[in-house]
Amino acid sequence: MRANFQQILQQIHPTIKPPSKVVVGMSGGVDSSVAAWILKQQGYEVIGLFMKNWEDDDDSEYCSTRQDWIDVVSVADLIGIDVEAVNFANEYKDRVFSEFLREYSAGRTPNPDVLCNAEIKFKAFLDHAMSLGADFIATGHYARTRHTDQGVKLLKALDLTKDQSYFLHRLNQEQVSRVLFPLGEIPKTLVREIALEIGLPNAKKKDSTGICFIGERPFREFLGKYLPSKPGSMLTPEGAYIGEHIGLAFYTVGQRKGIGIGGSQAGSGDAWYVAGKDMKNNTLIVVQGHDHPLLQSSNLQAQAASWVAGRTPEVGIHYGAKTRYRQEDAGCQIIYQQELFQLTFDHKQWAVTPGQSAVLYDGEICLGGGIIV
Repeated sequence: MRANFQQILQQIHPTIKPPSKVVVGMSGGVDSSVAAWILKQQGYEVIGLFMKNWEDDDDSEYCSTRQDWIDVVSVADLIGIDVEAVNFANEYKDRVFSEFLREYSAGRTPNPDVLCNAEIKFKAFLDHAMSLGADFIATGHYARTRHTDQGVKLLKALDLTKDQSYFLHRLNQEQVSRVLFPLGEIPKTLVREIALEIGLPNAKKKDSTGICFIGERPFREFLGKYLPSKPGSMLTPEGAYIGEHIGLAFYTVGQRKGIGIGGSQAGSGDAWYVAGKDMKNNTLIVVQGHDHPLLQSSNLQAQAASWVAGRTPEVGIHYGAKTRYRQEDAGCQIIYQQELFQLTFDHKQWAVTPGQSAVLYDGEICLGGGIIV
């Protein structure tokens, strides 16, 4: 494969022509490691930066910070770049984790990765990188940018199976104009091949799939350390008592596993799903069947709108939207209602979840979005 490296680099067009000084956020994973290698090969002056964002139970079996740092140092040594570590744990608790707990306490299901990108990886990290004299920052996210006369466009990755633009929709024009995404134009399979070919020590390291600060630990157990459990009734929409829940914060709309109800209880043999929460009465609403009407939504409202495109979408135009990561774009139109906006879908959407992000697309261009209410 070595003979093909020049072809690979030629297809990864630099967003900004080198030489420029770029600080790369390195997590210890294969994606950010290959991103740093690509930038170095393209002629950028590259510095690696390892962010420590979580300190609670740092010595637990679920926290890999020490090994991640070792991997970052090993990769930096191999590809010939300097690297430093910076601690953003206080900023993380103030800007991300506190909001995470507030949302769960209110009965919603937040996406902390979205907030982490906007507040830490592309704000605190960006500010620190600029203080080091960087022209740009870079990460291992699968996304692309395009600089135009009308501003910078955030685009989906060419490898749609790995596209992460959903998590980046809260960035603003200033942030997105300063970031490079070296992996946006190549498939993940090629990233692994590059890592193996150049001998990266973490080439076979498993991708992280956990929430940004929680990792792979049991989620309910983790949340229980910070939020009190308040048991209550599980009822059908008709008011039939089905059982007890352990606390509304521990459930999400569309959830099937972990509810604790047998399929044959109080009805047909269909599986039970969480359909809603009555916060006032501390009641969990459950229904039977994946296609129950209460799990289908023809529209949604969202708040805290943030438009990475630098402009608000036009009313009456047909767009695509994701209400959860890895979802296919759903055809929709946008309607404004003061500080909220409303999306009306061409076809009903399943388990639209308060607290998650509704992200709007115009083809491959990510326009931005808001928090589902």
